[in-house]
Amino acid sequence: MSLLPELRYPTVTELTTFARMLATHQPGMCALRQVGVSRAGRPLHLLSVGHARQAVLVVAGAHANEPTGGSTLLALAERVLYERELRDGTSWHFLLCADPDGASLHVTPAPRSLLEYHLGFFRPAGPEQPEWSPAVLPPDRLPPETRALTRVIDELRPYLQVTLHGTDLGGSWVQLTKDIPGLAEPFAKSAAQLHIPVETGASDAAGWPASGPGVHVMPAAGADAAYPSMPDDARHSTWYHAHRYGGLTAVVEVPMWASDMVDDPAPHPAPAAAIRRLARRLLRDTTEVERVLVEALPRLEGVDGPLLRAARWALELVPGLAADWTDTPPAATTMAYVGSVDAFARRLPLRAAAMLWRVLQESDDRAAPRLEQLVQTWSGAFADRFRARWVPLEHQVEHQSRTVVAAALHARERAA
Repeated sequence: MSLLPELRYPTVTELTTFARMLATHQPGMCALRQVGVSRAGRPLHLLSVGHARQAVLVVAGAHANEPTGGSTLLALAERVLYERELRDGTSWHFLLCADPDGASLHVTPAPRSLLEYHLGFFRPAGPEQPEWSPAVLPPDRLPPETRALTRVIDELRPYLQVTLHGTDLGGSWVQLTKDIPGLAEPFAKSAAQLHIPVETGASDAAGWPASGPGVHVMPAAGADAAYPSMPDDARHSTWYHAHRYGGLTAVVEVPMWASDMVDDPAPHPAPAAAIRRLARRLLRDTTEVERVLVEALPRLEGVDGPLLRAARWALELVPGLAADWTDTPPAATTMAYVGSVDAFARRLPLRAAAMLWRVLQESDDRAAPRLEQLVQTWSGAFADRFRARWVPLEHQVEHQSRTVVAAALHARERAA
């Protein structure tokens, strides 16, 4: 009999309650322990299933606005517990939520539309993200969540770390710090069965080699970045910490809303011109948000919370990114890649506007309605442009779970 709660996006408290139930139900096989605390003092918990030395580490909740990972973690933990072959020579370890502080601020766990999703949106500034902070901060300034995660990696020395991510609108893809031969086939098969598009031209993986459609392998440390202005180079993230022990990391992304526009490998007729137009729109939209921020700042004296820091961080990324798109040849030239860049160009100002709106709304500031209108307009345009369709949560979870299991089995063969 399943111990899983009704399928939905769980809170951190619900994740912990479920993990504690598993540990109580199967004390010889499962253990739950605290492995650190957040900046605000919230506990970070690790659920372990099995006792083998060879380990898989699964991380959920690295980005608060990507809630599918928590549901997937629950499904995976129970699956591993009851499918002995998955524990054959392998122990599984689940970090329930890498950023519980962030999770407490993203307040739309079951959105019915992109607008509702954005009205409760939160994604921290880069230096406050557990996985990304090593890319932008010196070692002595890393947040406690990052230090806890790297301690767990140092202890377990996993042959595979899987971090569960997602996207608001688009398709599914995988990012690997080293190739996992054989993963592309089960990944593509699962996506097709569940009617989830594969993001073949993901802008997050621009210029990276691919071992199959939607399966991208991060380039070597000496390779040039496709977007030089972006400060958060994946090769300096916690994803590479497992390499110290011969392991690798797989980042498994699933969409909440799907769009076939990111799954078209056909050549774009004029990619450079299209991306220059997207850069101009990005600058224009960002300027609208910045005008509101500049006008409201004198009234926000003394306000310096995570929402405002995150909004400003997102806005600060835009000039360099727009220059990257304008001044260099496109990193790829397919319809899928241009579609992915289009989505990225919509996300940055929309997210900044959403988070700044929350700040102004809490302060009852007179500029809040102007931002709310932008969030409404841009959310609707985003959904309409990409013909967004909701991916049932059970499909999001099933696809992410299948991909994790396939990565673990194929990476185990690689490590043997």
